Amino acid sequence: MTAALSGIRVLDLTNVLAGPFCAYQLALLGAEVIKVEVPESGDLARQLGADPALNKAKMGASFLAQNGGKKSLTLNLKSEAGKEVLFRLVKSADVLIENFRPGVMDRLGLGYDVLKEVNPKLVYCAISGFGQQGPMRHAPAYDQIVQGMSGVMSITGDDESAPLRVGYPVADTIGGITAAFAVSSALVRQAKTGEGEFIDVSMLDSTIVTMGWVVSNYLIAGKEPVPMGNENFTAAPSGTFRTGEGLLNIAANKQEQFEALADAIGRPDLKTDERFAEREARKRNRKALKVEVEAGLASKSAGEWEAILAKLGVPAGRVLTVPQVLEHPQIRERDLLAKFEDVPGVGRDLSLVRAGFKMRGGNPDVATPPPVLGAHTDSLLAELGYSAAEISQLHEQQAV
Repeated sequence: MTAALSGIRVLDLTNVLAGPFCAYQLALLGAEVIKVEVPESGDLARQLGADPALNKAKMGASFLAQNGGKKSLTLNLKSEAGKEVLFRLVKSADVLIENFRPGVMDRLGLGYDVLKEVNPKLVYCAISGFGQQGPMRHAPAYDQIVQGMSGVMSITGDDESAPLRVGYPVADTIGGITAAFAVSSALVRQAKTGEGEFIDVSMLDSTIVTMGWVVSNYLIAGKEPVPMGNENFTAAPSGTFRTGEGLLNIAANKQEQFEALADAIGRPDLKTDERFAEREARKRNRKALKVEVEAGLASKSAGEWEAILAKLGVPAGRVLTVPQVLEHPQIRERDLLAKFEDVPGVGRDLSLVRAGFKMRGGNPDVATPPPVLGAHTDSLLAELGYSAAEISQLHEQQAV
């Protein structure tokens, strides 16, 4: 089987999360991803994560999470010799991804207009907090800044706790997955026409796009979104409920699902109660309905109710911790985690998350563990035609 992006060469000039996550998705699909890093320090994510020893070794958990399957080449893009190396790389590449602030690559003499002269078919993807145009294009942006500006924090939490940050870097991740989608689309056209492309990915734009329902409720229905905690604004009973043991998410969004739930908890009277009989009435009286449903759920644990409701066609699932879900039989059966033994630079076994989809023609996979900083510098330079003496000179010049 041939991976979907086999034969595609990607230059990953990115740091931390959005850009590396984008390039990681392409690596999972079989692309050759060359991570171009600053000599000595490398990607800042190499120093980030919950394990101080790994951070010190420049193999931080935050780096390991989205750099599997890549090669690492160190390159000083401020030196003329380093720029020449990049030009040679660009000639051989299909894609270049960067997440500098707008204008940085142009000031280095490495912007798209320059690089497309080197390789007209190049797909150049620039990821930034706010995009390449607009009054905030030069403003620095981290995930939390975008979460706040996008409106995500304003609707996360409840009346008392909002605004709250989502518990993982959702804006960075959405920006990365949006970029991977855009790059893959441009590669399809490149294959057909030989044309290159400049892709401008804004983390702020990308995050707002994923908020389609709440944004549309405002744009179309004039309803300003409000924080609702664990409740689902589209239906009731739909949210998080206490059981005899543990929390259970229930999404009885359809009439037949509500009726099946009412019967299952021994409360068929809820189906004819005028406060709950119809969908809109349930939404207006969701607090009262939740009290009744939780009283019925108190007789069994969340795990028991999960199994009972699934058989009745009522969507339900326990609220799990990260360790619990990673040990779940469903995740094990899907083979979501790739495992490597005694990883160089890490000194222990390592598990990485694969892609969230399967392909019959070749499933996305992590070919190799994340690289030690500069691990492939000399071999890639040799591949580009540099002699051993020239490679030694590049090291002496601190160009690589």
